[in-house]
Amino acid sequence: MSCCCHEDKCAAKPADGEFPQAPVVGCRRVGPDFCGEKAKVYFTRKIDVEHLKKLYALVNEEIIGKVAIKLHTGERHGPNILPRDMVEAFQKDIPDSTIVETNTLYVGDRDTTEKHLETLKVNGWTFCPVDIMDAEGTTMLPVKGGKHFKAVSMGKNIRNYDSMVVLTHFKGHAMGGFGGSMKNIAIGCADGKIGKQQVHAIDDVNKSWDQWPGKELLMETMSESAKATCDHFGKRICFINVMRRMSVDCDCAGLAAAEPTIPDIGIVASTDILAIDQASVDLVYSQTHNHDLVERIESRHGLHQLTYMRELGMGAANYELIEID
Repeated sequence: MSCCCHEDKCAAKPADGEFPQAPVVGCRRVGPDFCGEKAKVYFTRKIDVEHLKKLYALVNEEIIGKVAIKLHTGERHGPNILPRDMVEAFQKDIPDSTIVETNTLYVGDRDTTEKHLETLKVNGWTFCPVDIMDAEGTTMLPVKGGKHFKAVSMGKNIRNYDSMVVLTHFKGHAMGGFGGSMKNIAIGCADGKIGKQQVHAIDDVNKSWDQWPGKELLMETMSESAKATCDHFGKRICFINVMRRMSVDCDCAGLAAAEPTIPDIGIVASTDILAIDQASVDLVYSQTHNHDLVERIESRHGLHQLTYMRELGMGAANYELIEID
């Protein structure tokens, strides 16, 4: 891909040890001399509370008021969900913050508010309030520039928050290929019945999973749903992807999730949703033992998440990876 500047001195040059770009027309990592627009993505190889807080401090300038922490809290006893003690220490450092979720479309441990509340207890999400945003209704958020939706149905309580911190366990996904920041809010903020049915483009929830539309269509409808949430919060949203225990399966698989075969990588953070998911994918592609997760991403056409987010103008076309100790 060429740089947006045409002069040779502006071209992005690979640095020693730079990881390869995933095979997708989306963002790319660029060197410090790149003169075009670029997003900052902060990265640490250390997965602990101290470094989670360090990264958050670099991207939280616009986070004000009542803060929603969008987290995938998982099905009961899920082995790969983010460590509760790490999230607890992080949440307690953010004034006036609440973990937020919505009910699921599929039948499981979280498809009703009653079951969802019990699952939260089972999984240890008891140290702060957890707002199931669609427990008492829905609201429509507009999608600016979408080709599939003019608006998406969300849990109505999303309107009760001034800012959002998207705290994501980056991993694979049975239909999306991978689940990063975009998937977290695209499906995770849509309400459990209307919104999630919109995003999955189905009219009969009783169809088996292999009969649900997916591939490029799902990547596009997810992106438009995520754009509605991003547009709603404007600059008052930031994104953190924790790249640990990256099963090919989402945390919605619970105990059925496949054991991860790729090593833990670290934590990335940004104010740019496209850049953070592209950087996370690039980090996956840089690993030697990545076959299973890469196969899951590519077999589900997951890289189209990145191309369509770029088409929607959801982030900068290039990024700079800034590693911290």
